[in-house]
Amino acid sequence: MTRPVVPAALTAALLGTVLLAACNRDTPAPVAPAPQPPAPEAPAAPEPPAPARVTSVELGNAVDGENRVATPASEFATTDTIYASVGVDGETAAKLTARWTYGEGQLVRNTDTDIPAGPDVVAFDIQHPDGWPTGTYKLEVLLDDTVVETREFAVR
Repeated sequence: MTRPVVPAALTAALLGTVLLAACNRDTPAPVAPAPQPPAPEAPAAPEPPAPARVTSVELGNAVDGENRVATPASEFATTDTIYASVGVDGETAAKLTARWTYGEGQLVRNTDTDIPAGPDVVAFDIQHPDGWPTGTYKLEVLLDDTVVETREFAVR
């Protein structure tokens, strides 16, 4: 019996098809990549430190051991030493200034002090050995060269 002759190209094509079919049967279907968890949020930027601020200003003719005015007043005698008690707070250091003027802005005294961060009470004072001229006076409290509080008072 004679066998039919199959051309080599046809044999190779049939063999390739059979092999591909066999490979596809054993290969699992492609898997979609797993979803990635969201990237962690960047930590929030820290809050900037609270700037220094003036919390209180009192005038009087005496202060206690904690630099607080004993008895607040807005009128003084010509012989009084006049005190200003200035409360401050904040997370940064600053320059605190007391500018005292008489009448229409005549400078009596200008005093600066550096204050540390945190709560504090600072006392400023003015005195006149020959007695104060009667009239109207003003205290300006400056924080880093900016007026933040003003108090008017009189000497009688």
